[in-house]
Amino acid sequence: MNQTIAIVDASVGETPAERNLTRSLDAETTVYKVSDGHLPPVPAGGDWRYDGVVISGSQTSVYDDHGWIHDLTSWVRDVHRADVPTLGICWGHQFLAQSLGGRVVDMGEHELGYRTVHRRGEDPLFADMSPSFTAFQTHSDRVAELPAGAVELARNQYGIQAFRLGTRYGVQFHPEYDRETAEWVIGNKDLTDERRETVTATITDESVAAAREATTVFENFLGLVATHQRRPGRLD
Repeated sequence: MNQTIAIVDASVGETPAERNLTRSLDAETTVYKVSDGHLPPVPAGGDWRYDGVVISGSQTSVYDDHGWIHDLTSWVRDVHRADVPTLGICWGHQFLAQSLGGRVVDMGEHELGYRTVHRRGEDPLFADMSPSFTAFQTHSDRVAELPAGAVELARNQYGIQAFRLGTRYGVQFHPEYDRETAEWVIGNKDLTDERRETVTATITDESVAAAREATTVFENFLGLVATHQRRPGRLD
């Protein structure tokens, strides 16, 4: 039986986020456009019916002063207390880190294009994946400090690329991106001609094919969801 997953879409306006995540997750999904004020019920509530949560990327920064970000912060802390398996992607990765006690900062530069990510140690989220793999990146903030008790799972020259805190996971890269989305992102960035040419040059047949390995994260996350056991004291 497929898992039931709540997709929290934090992107603003019309974006490929919903299409990419519903396509990538072999599960029964419900999408909540949180930037428009739509949130799943609190996990402790009677309407809660999801086995896991996935939080998307966004064009905002996690430290921006938006009401929906403050609301989502309270909600994700409930998710954490309820021990619901959660996967945050890019903005979602940073958001989980910040909401659970870490710190996110402006990098002063933009990591953009297909890049190499290096695993650190072993974790079920990266089962059957290479020690170093290719994935698309688009972010100008980074996790500077992880929450207490969190474990770093991957890194590159720009900093932390993945972490785990219980069954809450964050990945800075975009395992859900296909070539079409990579080109859409670059086309919507305010870049100099030189920068655009350099970044576009990373979108090759070879890099797109190599990045398919990163999609294994979704299969592994659903495997973790399927085998997750309630911990003592978990909210019902």
